[in-house]
Amino acid sequence: MKTAIMTDTNSGITVQEGKENGIFVLPMPVIVDGEEFLEGETINNEQLYEALIAEKDVMTAQPLLKDLLEFWDNILEEGYDEIVYIPMSSGLSGSCHTASQFAEEYDGKIHVVDNHRISVTLRDSVYDAKKLVAKGKNGKEVKEALEANAFNSSIYITVQSLKYLKKSGRVTPTAALIATAMNIKPVLTIQGEKLDAFAKVRGMKAAYNKMIEAARTDLAERFSEYPKERLSLCVSGTFTKEEDKDEWLNRVKDEFPGYEVYYAPLSCSIACHVSVDTAGIAWTVIEEY
Repeated sequence: MKTAIMTDTNSGITVQEGKENGIFVLPMPVIVDGEEFLEGETINNEQLYEALIAEKDVMTAQPLLKDLLEFWDNILEEGYDEIVYIPMSSGLSGSCHTASQFAEEYDGKIHVVDNHRISVTLRDSVYDAKKLVAKGKNGKEVKEALEANAFNSSIYITVQSLKYLKKSGRVTPTAALIATAMNIKPVLTIQGEKLDAFAKVRGMKAAYNKMIEAARTDLAERFSEYPKERLSLCVSGTFTKEEDKDEWLNRVKDEFPGYEVYYAPLSCSIACHVSVDTAGIAWTVIEEY
């Protein structure tokens, strides 16, 4: 069978990167001052950062159902027998559940994977799916493998400002006001389902240290049984200055010698919630091929 791999830009994989690697990528809508843009097509990271800095009204939206179905139809019309669709975690959005419902109308040709990931960990899942297909796995087998490995990932993230998390309802206005006044930075985590509070520290330096500490603990406790070649270590962020990005990347490389560390910017749809100059670190257990 000819199996297509599909995701959306919540994975951090751009439409262009997808084309270069044989991955179909659905661009996510981003709304700025009431005007809708498509990530990677009519708005990029830098343009969104400018909108956030200018304190414009920024929000995300799910793709229209008709656009998703049309995307599936176009892939199948290209000659593919089936599609493995890997959207963001069902714990963070209703789009996965919606896609699963409508996939039932395609007579087993659409396999919607809910492996409870987003951003760089979702990115790793997409590339795992590509390699599994290359090894001869069909869509059903790829879905089963990714969902079996779903919770073998870990994300820590810290934000400069609570403004947009307050706007989305993830923190209360009073908590945001107190945190801002006292220079308290939250360290947040995603361990498979939803975005949760992990720690509160004073200042970004302490937040960076806390994320490194948490990543070390995960390596020693959660992922100690896996060899280095099966562990993906990624740093991410919404940095407005290249030197800040490089400093964070090099810090993690120094802290975890022997691991290949890569940097991937957070997608526009995530940046809408965490704003600029956010930093993150993530472990992912990749599939055995």
